[in-house]
Amino acid sequence: MSLTSDMDASIDDQAARAAWLYYVGGLTQDQIASEMGLSRQRAQRLVSRAVAAGLIHVRLNHHLARCVELEAALRARFGLVRCRVMPGLGPSRDPVRSIAPAAAEEMERVLAENGSRVIALGTGRALRGMVDALSPVEAPQHRLVSLLGNIALDGSASYFEVIMRLAEKVRAPHYPMPVPVLVDSVEENRTLQSLGAVRKVRGLAQAADVTFVGVGQMSEDAPLMTDGFLTADELHEIQRVGAAGEVAGWIYDRQGRYLDLALNARLTGVRVEIATPERPVIGIAAGEAKIVALRAALTSGIINGLVTDEPTAAGILAG
Repeated sequence: MSLTSDMDASIDDQAARAAWLYYVGGLTQDQIASEMGLSRQRAQRLVSRAVAAGLIHVRLNHHLARCVELEAALRARFGLVRCRVMPGLGPSRDPVRSIAPAAAEEMERVLAENGSRVIALGTGRALRGMVDALSPVEAPQHRLVSLLGNIALDGSASYFEVIMRLAEKVRAPHYPMPVPVLVDSVEENRTLQSLGAVRKVRGLAQAADVTFVGVGQMSEDAPLMTDGFLTADELHEIQRVGAAGEVAGWIYDRQGRYLDLALNARLTGVRVEIATPERPVIGIAAGEAKIVALRAALTSGIINGLVTDEPTAAGILAG
């Protein structure tokens, strides 16, 4: 590559980043200038350049060099089959806004396949963002199935339900998990698992060709607690025994090993086992709070695909 083309690529990187912060992050040109260490006039010109060059529409059409480097490092370290790293939006900005379009593209790639696929899904904010960013498409050849239910012990439903919204957009047959996320006892769990409808949905989920999951942290803002599936006392108890993260509600330690918890025995959903290249499990998550949980899931191979953002990717690799 010539010096001129190197310079053009560097300017395009800056332009794409500035436009991403403006259109996706909602930053003003003054804020972009501060974030990137530029003058306001320079920030304005970069945004204009990105628009004129077609680098950004609703989704980013230029892959930033730093994102490519992080993707390569993550693939090499964890043996990933899929990896997308999106530009960060800066401190205090919601990282789901950055990763949702890339996650939607990953889902669209699967939906575009001609053969019939079983697509399993978790729940949560990141997957909800993915579905919201998805373009409507007719994909009746595929089947969508939930890994877990959407109801807490008190009967309330999570706001971040995924499968019904996705089914509306893609017109595919769908199979919600017809049980609460968590039950009061192991005996109650056995009874539910014996029901014919539950067995059929679980069997479909266990045979999924590709799986999309969120990854939950086990810190004080753990999604399992904020969504009403755990009490603060239960969270503190599992923190004391080394809980680092969860996928589809199943809790694991810093090495990505599922913990032998009484709580796990009361979970009704399907546990995600070690992913394979033939049956990938793609984690959709970003944010500083997710780093420990993501690193653990990647280390053990619970997930072998990842959509995240720059700061999260760098944090994972730093550990």
